[in-house]
Amino acid sequence: MRIGFLADIHGNREALDACLEQARRQCVDRLVFLGDLVGYGADPVYVVDRVAQLQENEGAIVLLGNHDAAAVACDTTGMNQYARDAILWTHGELDPAQIAFLRGLKSSFEEDDRLYVHSDATAPDQWRYVTDAAEAERSLRATHKRLTFCGHVHRPALYHMAPQKPAVAFKPQAGTPIPLIGNRKWLLVQGSVGQPRDENPAASWGVLDVEKSEFTYLRTSYDIETAAGKIHAAHLPQILAARLYIGR
Repeated sequence: MRIGFLADIHGNREALDACLEQARRQCVDRLVFLGDLVGYGADPVYVVDRVAQLQENEGAIVLLGNHDAAAVACDTTGMNQYARDAILWTHGELDPAQIAFLRGLKSSFEEDDRLYVHSDATAPDQWRYVTDAAEAERSLRATHKRLTFCGHVHRPALYHMAPQKPAVAFKPQAGTPIPLIGNRKWLLVQGSVGQPRDENPAASWGVLDVEKSEFTYLRTSYDIETAAGKIHAAHLPQILAARLYIGR
């Protein structure tokens, strides 16, 4: 089985569609969405409906992200001004069925030797970031699962931890399969489909080959001009469009 992992779409229709098309070409059997379907981008309605369709028709797993939760509750506590503006606008765009779909999502999911969360494993609904080896170790020690997949950070990253050893960071290279050695625990941060922040504007996602126990980080180019133009047309903060071009 090949599982595709997509995180932090953030209302970016063009990036989502490009990744889904590449997932089809990659012969992905199943999709996992690691939260933050909405926020920042100008197509929250399309993204929520498309992901809900994939959940219903193809068995996709869909998790709640902090921007999803904020859009449901119309609560922007702790967010910066442009994130708040985008959430308030997004809340007004979503209809009751879309709000209900987001409200029904869980913040974590376990299957086989894998844990899926938006943020980290210690408290998935408190939206903690994993940005270094110490935070990765905290997350890895909070679960008995061998593999943890998360988003939230908007930058792809990889951490592994051998028995009785501290967690170690490893910089993944897009397109290069990584063998997930069985005697270690692994934390795989997916980066962002809709708003990358690692100075690479291409959408970031990844594929797990379950039988081979290999993971490949991928980058997918998409129509940034159209996505940014929609942000301008919606009168959302202009920084949300500008940063798409530079990936930060």
